[in-house]
Amino acid sequence: MKIIGNMKLFVALIFIFTSCEILSAQPKDNPDSMNVRFILQVLSNQQKAWNDGSIAGYMEGYWKSDSLLFTSGGNIQTGWKATFEKYKKSYGSKEKMGVLNFSNLNVKLLSSESAWIFGNWELKREKDNPKGVFTLILKKFSDGWKIVHDHTSSKK
Repeated sequence: MKIIGNMKLFVALIFIFTSCEILSAQPKDNPDSMNVRFILQVLSNQQKAWNDGSIAGYMEGYWKSDSLLFTSGGNIQTGWKATFEKYKKSYGSKEKMGVLNFSNLNVKLLSSESAWIFGNWELKREKDNPKGVFTLILKKFSDGWKIVHDHTSSKK
């Protein structure tokens, strides 16, 4: 009886050690994949804020600096506050904001603290459906990833 009990204990210990080895061999998130997830979360948060009607929430994805650069329609806008004011003037109601969707996102890490994203944007509104492409440059700050440059264009 004692041999059978010891044998069960031995088999159980082998099972536990083998399980631990298998679990420890599972791939861990590397810094690059984690950075890409954090970067994509910035856009996800922006999309959600926009669709909730919050331009202020949308602007949280941008670097709060006078050096923020935003280009669209051949125009250059510098500064977070000026960009925020332009968004409020252009999209001052839920109807004007519509429903925003980002798609075909392509993230390229330039370093552990900088990246660019290329993708498509689309607004679904009652009377129209503007869409286009964008290129964003993001930088990693102590409070997370922020957009430091946004170049957005519309399809005609």
